[in-house]
Amino acid sequence: MNKRIAFIGGGNMASAIIGGLIGQGIAAGQIDVVEPLAEAQAKLKDSFGLQAHAQPAAFLDQAEMVIWAVKPQTFRDATLQVRSNTQKALHLSVAAGIRSDSIAGWLGTERVVRAMPNTPALIGKGISALYARAAVSGEDKDWVAQVMASTGEFLWLDAEEKLDAVTALSGSGPAYIFYFMEAMTTAGVEMGLTREQAHQLTVATFIGAGELARHTGESPKVLRQRVTSKGGTTFAAIASMEDEDTQAQLINAIYAARQRAREMGDEFGSA
Repeated sequence: MNKRIAFIGGGNMASAIIGGLIGQGIAAGQIDVVEPLAEAQAKLKDSFGLQAHAQPAAFLDQAEMVIWAVKPQTFRDATLQVRSNTQKALHLSVAAGIRSDSIAGWLGTERVVRAMPNTPALIGKGISALYARAAVSGEDKDWVAQVMASTGEFLWLDAEEKLDAVTALSGSGPAYIFYFMEAMTTAGVEMGLTREQAHQLTVATFIGAGELARHTGESPKVLRQRVTSKGGTTFAAIASMEDEDTQAQLINAIYAARQRAREMGDEFGSA
């Protein structure tokens, strides 16, 4: 991986990918970042020794891959500033909702891949779903896969519309986990534990349960049933959640997230 890569946007997800690339052995000198915010520039310099550019310029002519890590609402305006410098590059977008038709139209190239990562990418434990337009070659896909592997796991999708479901499930998913963790920690404190004790127990429980699901390969339903003895403490907790229809509420919430992803594509992705 001795090619030049440019990032448009230098926030958290860009930092996650940059950190992963440097961990793979990519030299910081191969990476350019366009980031107008001084605070984000300083963070990139402190973390990776990168001197970010406040504005795009002719240096983008050298980029063989451009990674788009901008907010959906600013995506179109950002493409108009770099279109003339990046038409020969492979483009990888990690922005939620913005469809590849829009990206290809704005940039004047069909070599576009969309990715939906999640925030555990910051520590190399993320998972990303990828979709490539038809003009993306096998070699291009291999390069994208190598880049995204630096942040954790990945999988390819055969239809772009499935990315909205991925956005709702794993893209937003860490927030659902943290929401449950908040509730468990609060309950622990109310029951007399210190906040530090409740936090430690909660975090370890989520990590352990996730690893158990990974290593056994069994469904969450089976794993749940194994720790839910009829008449026991876990049974009482699950029964309470079922009385509140908690599972249905969570499913509805995930559908709401998918709907918002679709709306963002319509709202910010017009060609």
